[in-house]
Amino acid sequence: MAQAVFEYAPVERGGDCAVGISVFSARDRILREMREDGALAGFSVRVCGALDLLDGGDPVALGEVVFVDCPQADPATLAALCYLDSRAERSGLRLILAASMDSLDAVFGCCSQSAPQILINPSRAERVIAVGREFAGFGGSRLRELSQEDRLTLLRLTEQVGEIAKQLDLLGSHDLPVGANAAGSAFRFESPVQVFRSATEGDRLVRATRPPLPDARLVRRIIQQRQLRARFFDGELFADPAWDMLLDLTAARVEHARVSVTSLCIASGVPPTTALRWITQMCDAGLFCRVDDETDRRRAFIKLTDLAVDAMARYFHDMGKNAAAFAGS
Repeated sequence: MAQAVFEYAPVERGGDCAVGISVFSARDRILREMREDGALAGFSVRVCGALDLLDGGDPVALGEVVFVDCPQADPATLAALCYLDSRAERSGLRLILAASMDSLDAVFGCCSQSAPQILINPSRAERVIAVGREFAGFGGSRLRELSQEDRLTLLRLTEQVGEIAKQLDLLGSHDLPVGANAAGSAFRFESPVQVFRSATEGDRLVRATRPPLPDARLVRRIIQQRQLRARFFDGELFADPAWDMLLDLTAARVEHARVSVTSLCIASGVPPTTALRWITQMCDAGLFCRVDDETDRRRAFIKLTDLAVDAMARYFHDMGKNAAAFAGS
């Protein structure tokens, strides 16, 4: 592969900031917009160009946040993502990946070590919001390493990115992901962190053997009934992606079928970027887990954890008992 020409792009504002971003894309429009937004926000755009730069012999000096535009899942792109994934796990840099529905499974499969934000065909506002979220969450040991002046600079950058996102939201609110609040904080989303609890300590001491999962046909019928509502009502009235994904994975578990991340996003009934945030949170809550493909390490699937299987089995068991009691009353 021919070596591409890459531009290290210091900006007038924030060129000496301790925290910077690197942008990789084959599309000139994306590079231009990300540079402009970086300049407005005041952070340093360290590297701006195509992924070919990573083919060189010497490691590239990346920023703390790396944005990669990857609408196509060609071999060179996937190889670069695997490299960045490994580097992110070692160094703590934060990845933001802009994929398409066609490339989602391959992109997701390449990121087994880091926990990137994955956006699906994001608008300009969504890209800025994603960068702002990373700056807003930039803390821990890395933040403590910064000087007091750099910490203050980082706080100012976070606020500036947020303000830019708000202005972009107002210009194109129809492109916002579900749950993004154009009138309020640019970092408020619809899926708050929740803690999953399967039972109290007292309950666990007296619990019986876990009942079996329901027949997959019953679960699929429930899913179809939930989808039927969209024919008569606005689907957003009943958006419940966590439950819809739990149902889909429950049916797949009974059917001994594997579920790709793309398929699960479709089953969620919400925009893919929103669904990916929910999948991340469900994994963090211990309900979902990632399973790598044994034959292709660049592919991965999502399945229920034993904790979630237990909860779904008991839910359907209790629902069946309640239905029987109601019918006999």
